[in-house]
Amino acid sequence: MSKAIAMTKKHETEVLPTLAILGAVLLWGSSFPAMKAVLAYLEPWTVMWLRLIFGSLALLPMLGRVLPRKTTRANWKLLAPLALLQPCLYFLLESYALKYTTSAQAGIIAATLPIMVAVGARVFLAETTTLRAYAGLLLSVGGVAWLTLAGSPSANAPNPALGNLLEFGAMVCAAGYMLLVKRLSDTFGPWTLTAIQTFIGAVFFLPGLWPLVTNMPEGLGTVLPVVVYLGTFVTLGAFGLYNIGIARIPASRASAFINLVPVVAVAVAWVFLGETLSPTQMLAAALIFLGVWVTQKSGNRG
Repeated sequence: MSKAIAMTKKHETEVLPTLAILGAVLLWGSSFPAMKAVLAYLEPWTVMWLRLIFGSLALLPMLGRVLPRKTTRANWKLLAPLALLQPCLYFLLESYALKYTTSAQAGIIAATLPIMVAVGARVFLAETTTLRAYAGLLLSVGGVAWLTLAGSPSANAPNPALGNLLEFGAMVCAAGYMLLVKRLSDTFGPWTLTAIQTFIGAVFFLPGLWPLVTNMPEGLGTVLPVVVYLGTFVTLGAFGLYNIGIARIPASRASAFINLVPVVAVAVAWVFLGETLSPTQMLAAALIFLGVWVTQKSGNRG
């Protein structure tokens, strides 16, 4: 009886973190068609700077609550790399990766992220990851590869080898970010970590202001509401929600949800942009859901 009660309590304590991560996944998935619309008017550096500036402005009313009052040098040795990895290097590497390789190849490489995190969590955080969890991760990776290859082909890949290398580097940065969040969550709240990432990222992408100063693009007002959405909901909201979730459940399980992002992106494009969704893509999405479900039922622990 006591074991059943303990399992019930554990399940209840994981519901809110899981919902937070799913909320982050929905927001990240919705960002793809939004970014596609914005990038027709603005350069990637400018878009990222605007996103992080609007995110920073949204944080201002909560500044006294989210900023740490005392931070040791030892903490900054982890906080600074956290912000450098995500959003700085991650967005920089992925933006340029997509200039050189196809979105299909980039999507397949991105699907390896949960496996990187699972291995990293075992080595650096002493998390136990079961064979069933690894099987679930491999299922979701296969689903992402299938979903990506089932999409429309693109010939816009001038240097696939370089692009794929940059995308792999972006995934290494994302994995490092997740492991650092898990490590720092014992000391800092999720919104404190999110605020530090946002403020440092805004400074890092400051060169993106220059095109706005020298040559204000036409049609900026048209996409400005979309940029505000990307900054406040996607950049700030999604990071905050994901940081809440990964602080409370094992990093390997939290990262498994990332493979749902392309599913959400395809669904949003299908509903709002009228893009096609083939039966093959539906089957691939189902395989991803199955893989994530198997991972969550694996019983791995942090």
